[in-house]
Amino acid sequence: MALAKSETGENVQWAAIAGVIATVSVFAIAQGLSYPLLSFILQRQGVSPAMIGLSAAMTPVGFVLSSPLIPALARRFGAGRTALTCAALSALVLALVGWTQNVYLWFPLRFLIGVVTNPLYVLSEIWVIALAPPARRGRVMGIYSTIISAGFAAGPLCLLAVGTEGWPPFLVGIGAFLFCGGCLAAVVRRLPKVDEAENKVSVLGFIPLAWLLLSSVVVAAGFEQAILALLPVYGTHYAIPEARMSALLSVMIAGNIAMQVPLGLLAERLTARLVRFGCVVVTILGCVLLPALIETPLIWVCVFVWGAVSYGIYTMSIIELGERFTGSALVAGNAAFSLMWGLGGIVVPPLTGSVMDVVGAAGLPITLGAICAALAAATIFRRRVV
Repeated sequence: MALAKSETGENVQWAAIAGVIATVSVFAIAQGLSYPLLSFILQRQGVSPAMIGLSAAMTPVGFVLSSPLIPALARRFGAGRTALTCAALSALVLALVGWTQNVYLWFPLRFLIGVVTNPLYVLSEIWVIALAPPARRGRVMGIYSTIISAGFAAGPLCLLAVGTEGWPPFLVGIGAFLFCGGCLAAVVRRLPKVDEAENKVSVLGFIPLAWLLLSSVVVAAGFEQAILALLPVYGTHYAIPEARMSALLSVMIAGNIAMQVPLGLLAERLTARLVRFGCVVVTILGCVLLPALIETPLIWVCVFVWGAVSYGIYTMSIIELGERFTGSALVAGNAAFSLMWGLGGIVVPPLTGSVMDVVGAAGLPITLGAICAALAAATIFRRRVV
């Protein structure tokens, strides 16, 4: 394995990091593909925005219920074996989603997608944090977030290329799971151990240690999943075609791809806490501007920046997690991140869809803007973010 010497004299195992990031990208591809794809399919079937949001929430429910089990699974079966098994199961479940094409059957299947992809996500993130040297953690996690964003972008872009009907979009997601599972298999022997014999910190026990940091994860997750599920619905209120809304989602995710490394570098110069607060403020500004810009050419710039800073909230949170915690606390903390990610996805998309049912299209920016404003207020009134 090729090793590159960092400025601090630590060995950065780039081959292992690349393999892990390729693995976690399957999570992003599945999410980036399934949310808009299934929303378009359900919308053509006449399903209401609230029901579409509730369907989208099933995957995060799987995250929440599976998160406390991940440390025990890693200890019992080994982290590598657990992740490889989940990659195979993810491909199988996504195939079943494509086969059924029924909103009610999709509820348990989307729940299972959350259950089987979650260990891939959690374990891969722990591996990246453990492999990244402290002096370069900002840029390494920025690269990590960039690749995840590229996976998200691949989903809507595939819809532009292969459409939203039939098997082709599902086959892309299935193939991604299988390919990235192969990437993990190639490097699994080189990865650090994360299944420690002693786990002094439980997932639920970690929550009081960093409640505001975890709240940031809830906001970032809820925002992202609500946008993926409901921005296409938002566009129909303005008679915007599906192809244009898919392109807008891709541009939004392109903002993630372009800006996570610069944000990571900025966190190394300032602090992850300060950069995260700035990301929250700019995200609120995007919510304010969305109704005014949605039918203008400026919407492309707006969603690019919006996507960069909204996902930047999570990137800064994971950087701070690596700075503050190690060992069993890091394992529990990352699983807690996944639980909070799931909680955000459970609460925010259905809430946003329900508000849209009541007040119309304006419900999307109003709901998401209010949630981000609450996080900003909590950050301001909490002198020390914990």
